[in-house]
Amino acid sequence: MYDDTCRFLAEHFSSDFASWLLGEPIELTELKPSELSLDPIRTDALILLQSAASFLHLEFQTLPKNNVPFRMLDYRVRAYRKDSTKPMRQVVIYLKQTASERVHQTYFEMEHTRHEFEVVRIWEEPASRFLQYPGLIPFATLGQSADAEETLRQVAQRIDQIADSEAQANLIAASGILAGLRLEDEVIYRILRRDIMQESTVYRSIWREAEEEKTRAIALNFLREGLSVEMVARGTGLSIDEVQQLQQQLNNLPQS
Repeated sequence: MYDDTCRFLAEHFSSDFASWLLGEPIELTELKPSELSLDPIRTDALILLQSAASFLHLEFQTLPKNNVPFRMLDYRVRAYRKDSTKPMRQVVIYLKQTASERVHQTYFEMEHTRHEFEVVRIWEEPASRFLQYPGLIPFATLGQSADAEETLRQVAQRIDQIADSEAQANLIAASGILAGLRLEDEVIYRILRRDIMQESTVYRSIWREAEEEKTRAIALNFLREGLSVEMVARGTGLSIDEVQQLQQQLNNLPQS
C-alpha cells in the first residue's frame, strides 16, 4: 500500500519530486521497467523516470531490505545499456524510522566493483519542506517535526487550498495512507475526511491492486500444488497469459 502510494505520487507529480531531489522542476516521464530488460524484473517500490537529459531512479522502502544495494547497481547497469550517455540519479527513500544501520548504506560492493547511490531518511527531512510542493505534501507527517498530529493538521489545511478537487482527493488519500506509518487511524480520520479519501483515484487504485495481488498469491499456491495453468485460470479469473507468467516466475526461482 505504501509503495503504491509513493509510486502514484511520483508519477503524477514528477516535477515536484524533481524540485526536491534534482533542485529544479524538470518535467519527467515514466520509464517502464520492461524498457530496461527483456527479462521480467521485480518492480516493488521501483519508480523510473526520465527527462531528455537524465534518468531518475527512486526506491521507496518502508523498512530496509538486504537486496536494495544490489538492486541499485542492477538498474544502473540496465539504464546504461539503454542509453550510455544519460546520467542517472538514484535515491533510496526510507519512510519509517528505524535504528537499522542499513538505512545508512549508500553503496553496493563486491570484488573489483563498487556502486554508490543516495539515501534519504524521511524522518530527518524537515516536514515544512514537503508542504512547499503539492505532490510532496503527503510525506510531511513522516518528516521531522515536534508534533506529527499537528503536522497532519497543517497537511489538511494545505490540501484545502488546492483548487483541483480530484488532486485534492488524491492528496488527502495519499496523506492518510502514509500518515498510518506514524499515527493511529483514529487520529488520521479525525483530521482527514475518510469519505473523500475512499472516493479518490489513488485509494481505489491501491485497493484494486491489493485484491489483484491476493488473486496472484492464490494462483501461485495453486501452481505450487501442481494444478494446470488452465485450471488455475478458471479458478482465479486470471487470463492464461497471466498464469503462464506466474508459472515462469516459479520456474525461475532458485531451488532450495
